[in-house]
Amino acid sequence: MTIFTIILWIGLLAWGIWELVQYFRRKNAAEVVTKEVFKENMRRAQIVDVRGKDEFDAGHILGARNVPYMQMKQRGNELRKDQPIYLYDEKKAMSARAAIMLKKQGYSNLYILKGGYADWDGKIKRKKA
Repeated sequence: MTIFTIILWIGLLAWGIWELVQYFRRKNAAEVVTKEVFKENMRRAQIVDVRGKDEFDAGHILGARNVPYMQMKQRGNELRKDQPIYLYDEKKAMSARAAIMLKKQGYSNLYILKGGYADWDGKIKRKKA
């Protein structure tokens, strides 16, 4: 029973360290901004929706372009490095991962919408069926 307990504690400790490292990677990759700051600065930035195409077509922030997280490695070069990039998804988990990926590709001025699309109350666009 004690060996099992030791293994369990080692696993929990490793998981905790992993989560801490990921937290600091996300924090260093992009700044999380409120929807007010997002609205204020979105006209001078690239707005990128990292959700899938179906979710994007169902509704997205007006002026956003769709670069799904799963395609970010291949399509990341479509974004300009000289302009700020505002990322969002449904909540903010995929946006954080996308920011880490873009940071590795040499992008800076990355911002994530706090609360994601779920908390957005600004103008949206839906694709007509």
